[in-house]
Amino acid sequence: MSLGPVMLDLEGVALTAEDREILKKPLVGGVILFSRNYESPEQLTALINEIHQLRQPKLLVAVDHEGGRVQRFRSGFSRLPAVAQMGAHYKKNPRHAQTLAKTAGWLMAAELRAVGVDFSFAPVLDLDYGKSEVVGDRAWHRNPQAVADLAHAYMRGMQSAGMAATGKHFPGHGWVSADSHTAMPVDERRYDDIYPDDILPFERMIEYGMAAIMPAHVVYRQCDDQPAGFSRFWLQEVLRKRLQFQGVIFSDDLSMAAAGIAGGFVDRANKALDAGCDMLLVCNNRPAALEILHGLKDRHDAVSHSRLARMHGRHDITRSKLLHDPEWKRAVALMAELHDDDELLLDI
Repeated sequence: MSLGPVMLDLEGVALTAEDREILKKPLVGGVILFSRNYESPEQLTALINEIHQLRQPKLLVAVDHEGGRVQRFRSGFSRLPAVAQMGAHYKKNPRHAQTLAKTAGWLMAAELRAVGVDFSFAPVLDLDYGKSEVVGDRAWHRNPQAVADLAHAYMRGMQSAGMAATGKHFPGHGWVSADSHTAMPVDERRYDDIYPDDILPFERMIEYGMAAIMPAHVVYRQCDDQPAGFSRFWLQEVLRKRLQFQGVIFSDDLSMAAAGIAGGFVDRANKALDAGCDMLLVCNNRPAALEILHGLKDRHDAVSHSRLARMHGRHDITRSKLLHDPEWKRAVALMAELHDDDELLLDI
C-alpha cells in the first residue's frame, strides 16, 4: 500500500479502535501530533511505534515543533528558543548565530527522532516585517539573506539528526497582519515586490536541497485570486517551474478559516491536489477528515508517493542513547546559555 495524500490527527495519547480503522484507509499517508497526544516520552514512543506498525510503508508522523511559542512537547524535551532570538545574534555575529541555529535544528530533530517522529514542520521562512502576530518571533529576521543563512544552518542540523526540513509558509506570510487560522489574509503587493524579499529564502533553501514546502493560506491578489495553497500559479508556475522545486508540497491545514474560500472540505481537498499539493493536512476536525476520506477519489500519483517516502526519518536512535550522547549534552547547554543571554538582553 502506498502513502495516501491525507495527513490527519488523533484525539488522545493512545490509538482508539476508530483511529486504527481510519489510519488503515488507503487515502491516509500520515499523522500530525499535537500537545494533547503527549503525556511522556515513553508514552509518545509507544504511540508512534504503534502508528508505524499499522502499515507498510510506514505512515509519516509529523509535528509542529519549531521552538518558542510553537513546541508541542514540553516536559521531558529540551526547551527550544524562538528562532528570532538567533536572528538577534545574527546582527552581532552571523557565524555564531548560524552555529546556534545548526545546534537548535539538531537538538530539535534528534529529540524527536529518538521517540520516532519522522519530521517537524520547520523551519519558518517568513520575513519579520513586524506586522504578523501569528508569525512574530517564529521568523528569524527581516533580512531575506539572513533568513536563508540561518535556516540553512538549522536544516543542516536537522539533516545530521536524520530529519528532512519543511519550509513554510510559501511565498511568505510575514507581510499580512490577519491570522489565516481565523481570517482570510490578503497581500496586495505585486509579484515583483514579493520576489526579491519573501521568496528569496525559499529559493535559496531549494538550492540547498530542502525536502518540502508548505504554502500559505494567503491571497496575493495582484498575482492570483486563490490562496497560495490552492493556486496553480504559485505551486506550478512559480514553485515547480521557476524555482524548480522537486520536493513535497504539504497543504496548510484545510480546517483553517482561510481555507474556506475553496468551499466544502472535499472541494478544498480536490482544489489543493489539483493545484499541486502532494499531501493535505486536516487538523482538529475529525468530521472534516472523515468527509474527505469518504468523498475524495483515490489518486494514484507515483511521483507524489516517491516524494513522500523521502520524508521518513533516518538515523534511528533510542532516547536512552541520545541522553548519554556528549553532543546532546553540549547542545542542551548551549541552548540554555542562549535562553539566559536573551533574558538578560530583553530585561525580563
